Amino acid sequence: VCVCQSQRIFDNTFSDIISTVEFNHTGELLATGDKGGRVVIFQREPESQTEPFSQGEYNVYSTFQSHEPEFDYLKSLEIEEKINKIRWLPQQNAAHFLLSTNDKTVKLWKVSERDKRPEGYNLKDEEGRIKDLSTVTSLQVPVLKPVDLMVEVSPRRVFANAHTYHINSISVNSDYETYMSADDLRINLWHLDITDRSFNIVDIKPANMEDLTEVITAAEFHPHHCNLFVYSSSKGTLRLCDMREAALCDKHSKLFEEPEDPSAHSFFSEIISSVSDVKFSHSGRYLLTRDYLTAKVWDLNMESKPLETYQVHDYLRSKLCSLYENDCIFDKFECAWNGSDSVIMTGAYNNFFRMFDRNTKRDVTLEASRESSKPRAVLKPRRVCAAGGKRRKDDISVDSLDFTKKILHTAWHPTENIIAIAATNNLYIFQDKLSSEMH
Repeated sequence: VCVCQSQRIFDNTFSDIISTVEFNHTGELLATGDKGGRVVIFQREPESQTEPFSQGEYNVYSTFQSHEPEFDYLKSLEIEEKINKIRWLPQQNAAHFLLSTNDKTVKLWKVSERDKRPEGYNLKDEEGRIKDLSTVTSLQVPVLKPVDLMVEVSPRRVFANAHTYHINSISVNSDYETYMSADDLRINLWHLDITDRSFNIVDIKPANMEDLTEVITAAEFHPHHCNLFVYSSSKGTLRLCDMREAALCDKHSKLFEEPEDPSAHSFFSEIISSVSDVKFSHSGRYLLTRDYLTAKVWDLNMESKPLETYQVHDYLRSKLCSLYENDCIFDKFECAWNGSDSVIMTGAYNNFFRMFDRNTKRDVTLEASRESSKPRAVLKPRRVCAAGGKRRKDDISVDSLDFTKKILHTAWHPTENIIAIAATNNLYIFQDKLSSEMH
């Protein structure tokens, strides 16, 4: 099944709670953002690439403060430093670039290495002070001397003052020149080299805010076609937009919506149908969405209903009232594809996460916890027994689930069966045993 790869334990404070996880395009780097505005980058150890049966460890590569708390004096509003999303840009040279965002401001960061230092300047001394020109009697050629490896992180662009509402998504376009940022009511298109202006491509804000019926919950560019993007709404709909049709994409090209079963309607129907995450498959043919109880796979060529629907934790259907009272019903779970688009993954409560094999239709529930995930230990499948159901040995009752332990943020290596799971302030990295199948 899975082998616990490694485990990163942060101090148990609110600011250390992980709020986003993202592999880069090669999978050699893994970035996490937390509620304290920090970004931690892990790097895969190189020896794992030459030894096929070694378990590739990820170790801390760099840590930096991405965002600081701010205060909007015009609105008397505190702006949290929490990192909402991180997105890597494809590597073009020796340096790496990533975008990080809090509620209001997106930043572009450059991550580079330095293992040499220039020495022997003509006009500067060893401390970098300018020499007295009268003391310079000869010219010398500066040389590069080796030094201990240093990882330098520097801000290259700051994209600010374009969002009235909280940013929930950023997505880099396949042209690698532009990206979009989405908040509750608007989506803006940016050029990576231009910080003082952006183009509004979606605006669903009504003239009268009392007429507001839905908000944007997530948005992503198509992985191959730079003119296409999708955004999800709190009503459970997906809208595919084509930027070739109009500058303002308020009119969608396709609307993906599943008709509601009138017999199943309840007070909670609209809340649990809100889409918390949407991801294009690597092939670009499918969409993966997550709402409160299910994960769905949509075919871009079929708008009327999802191609596949997976029950993540249907045993909670009888608990919706208490989940509404403790606000858990508003939790936003993310979802992820594996590299071949054959398996999907998403989180649940009690530090459980779920995997669904699209080909075999098998599924598994696994647990990311310090008690059950010792290094190199094989993870045992877990099973939750619904209220009133027949309970087997080792089954967990739905009444004993810990709703404070939740897996909201997950990421899958782009080509290998390596997954990163954020469990509150712990990061777990799992890998399938000796490159075997995931299930």
